[in-house]
Amino acid sequence: MSTPRTVLITGGNRGIGRAIAEEFVAQGHRVAVTARSGSGPNGTLTVIADVTDAASIDAAFSQVEAELGPVEVVVANAGITRDTLLMRMSDEDFTDVIDTNLTGAFRVVKRASKGMLKAKYGRIVLVSSVVGLLGAAGQVNYAASKSGLVGLARSVTRELGSRGITANVVAPGFIETDMTAELPEETQAMYKKSIPAGRFATPSEVAKVVAWIAGDDAAYISGAVIPVDGGLGMGH
Repeated sequence: MSTPRTVLITGGNRGIGRAIAEEFVAQGHRVAVTARSGSGPNGTLTVIADVTDAASIDAAFSQVEAELGPVEVVVANAGITRDTLLMRMSDEDFTDVIDTNLTGAFRVVKRASKGMLKAKYGRIVLVSSVVGLLGAAGQVNYAASKSGLVGLARSVTRELGSRGITANVVAPGFIETDMTAELPEETQAMYKKSIPAGRFATPSEVAKVVAWIAGDDAAYISGAVIPVDGGLGMGH
C-alpha cells in the first residue's frame, strides 16, 4: 500500500480519467478531479476547470490545496480529438488539439510543480497514447500532441529530478471506452488483429499502471514511456 497522497486528475469525469480516479480512491488516496462538466466518481472532489485556461487551472489547484492539501500526484489526462486527414485539417483543428492535450498538460504541470518543489516530492504522470509514437492516419494533430508529452516529461525529469519529483508517460493502446464501443464491429475486429494480446484493455488496466508509477515503489523511474497497449506499439 502506497502512502496516502493528495492526487489531482484532469479530465477525471469519464473514460480512462474516471477509472484512474476510482483506482486512487480504492487505494486510499485523497482524490480530486477536474472536469469541464459532469463530476468524478464517488469519493472524489470535483473541480470545474478547463486546461486551456491557466487562470482556471490555478483556481482549481487552489481549491484542492485548501480542501485536501498540497497536490503530491498530478495526472494530466484531459484530451480531445479532431480527427481528419491532413489535407482537410484546418489550423484550428490542429491548434485546438495541441492547446488541450499538450499545452494543457504544460499548464497543469507548471502549476503542480510549485507545491512539489516546496515539498521536495512529486509524481507527474502524463497520459499519452500508443498513437504518439506509432502514428495514425487522420490523427496528425492528436499524435503530435501525444508525442510532445514525451519531450515534456523528459525535460521536467532533467529539471526537477533531483528534488524528489518524477515525471513519466503512460501510453495506452485501444481501451474499452464509449469511444471504442461506437466503432463498427468489423473495425473493432480489424484493430484486435493488429494487437498481439488480441483484445482491448479495460480502463482499470491502465489505471493500475498509472497508480503504480505514481506510488512509492516507482521512485527511481522517471522520464519513462510505459506502454499499456497489449504489444501494439512494440519497437516504438
